[in-house]
Amino acid sequence: MEKSVKRFLLGIALLCTSIFLIGCGAGSTKTSSSGGEDIGGKRKLVVGTDATYAPMEYMDAKGNIVGIDIEIVDAIAEAAGFEVEYKNYGWEPLFPALDNEEIDFAVSSITIDEERKQSFDFSDPYFVANQLILVQESSDVASFNDLKDKKVSVQINTTGHKAVKDLLGKTSKNIVAAETMPLAISEMINGNADAAVGDNAVILEYKVNNPKVKLKTVEDDSFEKEYYGLMVKKGNKEIVDLLNEGIQKIKENGKLKEITDQDME
Repeated sequence: MEKSVKRFLLGIALLCTSIFLIGCGAGSTKTSSSGGEDIGGKRKLVVGTDATYAPMEYMDAKGNIVGIDIEIVDAIAEAAGFEVEYKNYGWEPLFPALDNEEIDFAVSSITIDEERKQSFDFSDPYFVANQLILVQESSDVASFNDLKDKKVSVQINTTGHKAVKDLLGKTSKNIVAAETMPLAISEMINGNADAAVGDNAVILEYKVNNPKVKLKTVEDDSFEKEYYGLMVKKGNKEIVDLLNEGIQKIKENGKLKEITDQDME
């Protein structure tokens, strides 16, 4: 009887130990310190994005993350020999997710600028964009300066938001900052703003996909060219070098131009 009790207690102890170890393994949300994990001999990197930015990154009808940026990252991964897993975080949460090592890098039409470079590292540029103004077809707006006395909608903390703050003032009540670019455009269409400002690819895509909505675009030479890069946690040179290796290869083999129809020298 005594031996049976001992064996029973030993079994309970082993079971508890197993449950504890399984629980510890399942609770981790960070990527490995080396950057990704090995899957069948290939490193897998977790990629964060804001999938509300068609045609660059968005959700298709089946719930898959797709778009030009995604095609580019897939091509980079294939060229550099690693796997990718995409996670849709939204725009604002993307930055702390990278800092907290929940993801290995971010792709989300992210413009490389001096302010962001203070907190994050970037790959080489892979796409050229510029800001574009979207207004109602009946609007008299003909230039960026015409927005000085208007209400303008933007996606929060984007380069479009920064440009509008430079024009209207950082604390201007005429700036309508939305969580996503589609919401910013909706604010303008619904009459809560006179114009929307955002990246040209996204503005043009919206206009093409909504022909019944009477809208027009306004270009302005004061908008400088912007260069998208893949954003990496500060100091993670290993991941930056790996991404740059892939970018260089798809530039050389013509795959990048095939996807973007742009020449990136």
